Amino acid sequence: MTKPSLPDLLHAAVEAVGGTERPGQVSMAETVAEAIDDGSHLLVQAGTGTGKSLGYLVPALAHGERVVVATATLALQRQLVERDLPRTVDALHPLLRRRPQFAMLKGRSNYLCLHRLHEGVPQEEEEGLFDQFEAAAPTSKLGQDLLRMRDWADETETGDRDDLTPGVSDRAWGQVSVSSRECLGASKCAYGAECFAEMARERAKLAEVVVTNHALLAIDAIEGAPVLPQHEVLIVDEAHELVSRVTGVATGELTPGQVNRAVRRSAKLVNEKAADQLQTAAEGFERLMELALPGRLEEIPEDLGYALMALRDAARTVISAIGATRDKSVQDEDAVRKQALASVETIHDVAERITNGSEWDVVWYEESRGGSAYRQGGVSLRVAPMSVSGLLREKLFTDRSVVLTSATLKLGGDFNGVGASLGLAPEGTQAEDSPAWKGLDVGSPFDYRKQGILYVAQHLSRPGREGTRGDMTDELAELIEAAGGRTLGLFSSMRAAQAAAEELRGRLDMPILLQGEETLGELIKSFAADARTCLFGTLSLWQGVDVPGASCQLVVMDKIPFPRPDDPLMSARQKAVDEAGGNGFMAVAATHAALLMAQGAGRLVRASGDRGVVAVLDPRLATARYGSYLRASLPEFWYTTDRNQVRRSLAAIDAAAQAKEGHDAAAQAKEGQAEEGAEQGQSQEA
Repeated sequence: MTKPSLPDLLHAAVEAVGGTERPGQVSMAETVAEAIDDGSHLLVQAGTGTGKSLGYLVPALAHGERVVVATATLALQRQLVERDLPRTVDALHPLLRRRPQFAMLKGRSNYLCLHRLHEGVPQEEEEGLFDQFEAAAPTSKLGQDLLRMRDWADETETGDRDDLTPGVSDRAWGQVSVSSRECLGASKCAYGAECFAEMARERAKLAEVVVTNHALLAIDAIEGAPVLPQHEVLIVDEAHELVSRVTGVATGELTPGQVNRAVRRSAKLVNEKAADQLQTAAEGFERLMELALPGRLEEIPEDLGYALMALRDAARTVISAIGATRDKSVQDEDAVRKQALASVETIHDVAERITNGSEWDVVWYEESRGGSAYRQGGVSLRVAPMSVSGLLREKLFTDRSVVLTSATLKLGGDFNGVGASLGLAPEGTQAEDSPAWKGLDVGSPFDYRKQGILYVAQHLSRPGREGTRGDMTDELAELIEAAGGRTLGLFSSMRAAQAAAEELRGRLDMPILLQGEETLGELIKSFAADARTCLFGTLSLWQGVDVPGASCQLVVMDKIPFPRPDDPLMSARQKAVDEAGGNGFMAVAATHAALLMAQGAGRLVRASGDRGVVAVLDPRLATARYGSYLRASLPEFWYTTDRNQVRRSLAAIDAAAQAKEGHDAAAQAKEGQAEEGAEQGQSQEA
């Protein structure tokens, strides 16, 4: 039997999902298939509307060996597993003569733990466990969530937190889940045979396509113990997020609250001497942290060094003591012991890492963001790798073909900036320790020059570190009025978004929604439902909004989103590039800004009928030397700095949208009248 051709397979898949075949998608599928066949590496930029999921899924399924697909967001994981893969597999089955299996795999803490659910949570103040269902008042939100999860446990097939709707708080989920360190292991657990996390692993071992997330991919690379099944091909979607997700997994943290929890959990499991040693070390660390100020620690101060060594040594003593003692009076001793060990091992590992003082690590104090892990108004001590490029080069590109794809990988006109962050040498160069790779930009089905305008407000004052920009707020108000609302405001800080929302709510007669005042999903729904509504916010809006049509016809960026000058990790990375003879500002700050701006500008045109303006209220995009690099990272919109021209264009786009809305409303009313007339006619006949 002849093997089905890739174009035939792609055609069948596109038809099955109700899509339209695009030249860029065909080009992508062919190039991905070549990379998979010859075991090479590929970076593919595929703009919005290309259909990139099928551009890699079809050649991956046709290949026949196991493929891991890693994505950054839950939304894309769900889309792949619930929509794209089932339809694609059904469509390809008659042509391939086989039905490839697929599965989702996440980190252990994403799955309900039956042991925790049925046996309770190890109690911190006393021996044994406590029943979280009894401890939480049944009328409280926590109590209601726990009761709902107990019912859900009987009906769910996956135990996956994301399948629980509506969702629950982190606190509630923490009562019924465990980290990999806290897990007893299937062989030692009374519920091992029914374990949801173990079942997910077994399904992944049998699947041809395993869908996972960047974090689990990072854990698989960093920790050495394989979490993912053996695979021939790795496809990283939303690859612009990979470096920050891997950095997050490789970051260690210590807080007084976390250390005190470890003390409480281990106190009754070890001898008095070991418990006292850890208690004393914890108190010393807490006293120091009360005086700590946010910022980078280029050298570890002597008193902090002593405190960390005391913590490390005390933690080591407790770990040995926990292993050497048994106490049958403790209810479900193994679970209590395992949770205590996990807490103390984390303290030991982070304290030792900072004490060892690798030149490749950055250490800093970070102000509390109000999370439950911190004390109110306190700081945490953090350590992160200066760069993850070496780790990625060594762990990612060995023994498999790797395809990385996103709508934003080509910054400043080439792939080399993103390539460098992944540990790759410039495209086309041969380096002994760096794998060869190829970059491909398959473009977008949208005609950006006809569909969008990039407007830079060159006449405004340059943004400063602090203080409000009155001229920027005036400009924003005028643009929103010209657009008739329909505005997504992307701000470089939450403070700036709040200030703009507060000011403009008093000046404009249109609804202004603000991130944080409602869940993100609800805000986006309200924004999409009413064309006059505006939505203001910060980081998650730069990347997480998909509102095609007339509700989003103006995307405004208040300023170029460079990292904060006092960001310890970014400034350390920038300094390291400078000291190595490179341009730290361009390699770190400008690349960071280019990526965010490309993502932000991508919110404007989501469908072939969309029209609108991306307005950047920062004159540096037009006047600074790095401006051309940033502009080259954005879609190829028609470019202007003429404020009058852009107001006329926005007014025309608004008028066209209003006319269409009026026409649609009239057509709907007419349809309603026709239906009503038909119903009346039928009733008269009857």
